[in-house]
Amino acid sequence: MASAAAPEPTAETRRALTATWRREAGRLHGALLRLTGDLALAQDALQDAVESALSTWPTTGVPHNPASWLNTTARRKAIDRMRRATTRAAKADTLRRLAALREPPAAPLVDDQLPLLFACCHPALGPDAQVALTLRTVCGLTTPEIARAFLVPHATLAQRLVRAKRKLRGQSLAPPDAAELPARLDPVLATIYLVFNEGYAATAGDDHIRRELCAEALRLARLTRDLLPDEPEVAGLLALMLLHDARRDTRLTPDGRLVLLADQDRTRWRRPALDDGIALIRQTLQARRPGPYQIQAAIAAVHAEAPRAQDTDWAQIEGLYAALMRHRPDPVVALNHAVAVAMHRGPATALPLIDALDADGALADYPYLPAARADLLRRLDRPTDAARDYRRALALTHNAAERRYLEDRLAEVTGGL
Repeated sequence: MASAAAPEPTAETRRALTATWRREAGRLHGALLRLTGDLALAQDALQDAVESALSTWPTTGVPHNPASWLNTTARRKAIDRMRRATTRAAKADTLRRLAALREPPAAPLVDDQLPLLFACCHPALGPDAQVALTLRTVCGLTTPEIARAFLVPHATLAQRLVRAKRKLRGQSLAPPDAAELPARLDPVLATIYLVFNEGYAATAGDDHIRRELCAEALRLARLTRDLLPDEPEVAGLLALMLLHDARRDTRLTPDGRLVLLADQDRTRWRRPALDDGIALIRQTLQARRPGPYQIQAAIAAVHAEAPRAQDTDWAQIEGLYAALMRHRPDPVVALNHAVAVAMHRGPATALPLIDALDADGALADYPYLPAARADLLRRLDRPTDAARDYRRALALTHNAAERRYLEDRLAEVTGGL
């Protein structure tokens, strides 16, 4: 007799599972990876648990603690998979991991992630692969979100992840010892900052700001600073994120429209976070070991110290971006430098810089380039050209708040036509 079909997932199940995944995917992956030491096994077991939730929760109801349910179920699924793969010649290491998985998780999803960030930034991989794999495996970002961070097509990033996993097959993913930490620090910091960026301006969807990702990135940065207190770039990254996060609540109107930095209500910026960030970057720069995160934090501090937008020291910001270009000569930094030039010396001076970046093609899929160019053209009273670039930016933008902003600007330069 055929077994009854599993019930269709309810809307409540899907909502609860989606919300739990967004909050906890990184920690769930991290807990399993720590116990199994096997990337593929951890991911497969967690996927099994998600499928089990989709078929079970419609009947039993959403559990009181969905993350704990997924964690426990994934551990059981991992045991099942390891048993099926284990032969009589099983190694002691496999048996040890099975024993660890059988132990009930007394405090699941706590601080597995930081050691695993360092573990996944494995020297067998190149820097981009280290960061991409860590974002996907430990931090729970999706492939499209990571592809956007690297400015590459989704398919390219997916292939990169497959190659990275294949390269790490059979490698130990134990957290490195203290002597190895500095060599792995750069990709770990890059990973933390990209998690923060995805929280600060989401790739897609109705939520422009994902607060849980911002909070997680700040938590990881603080833990990293506790681990490596004498590394100035760690402090620089923490200061940078504090300064940005302090402005978070002023970046959207109540109806979800984007508010640019110049138009934000500075009285609503959170002063304790601003003061902490400014004090931290001032103290850190005294070490005279500047790096990209410290310079970016210094730029954010200049914005934070201006009581009004018109009081911003754009000359200093332009100079800081020029210094950042020497440390990190990439096209996104060059675009931000051009925007600072426009604010300091006018849009006509900056337009050739952006045109050169546009012609280069490295930012062909980056919506902020045509958006910045459109803004310069609008300020230069060239509405037809500005409209063309606002349309280009809209074609590349998938976040609802950013799309509304671009649509408003397009309506402004076209008269609503």
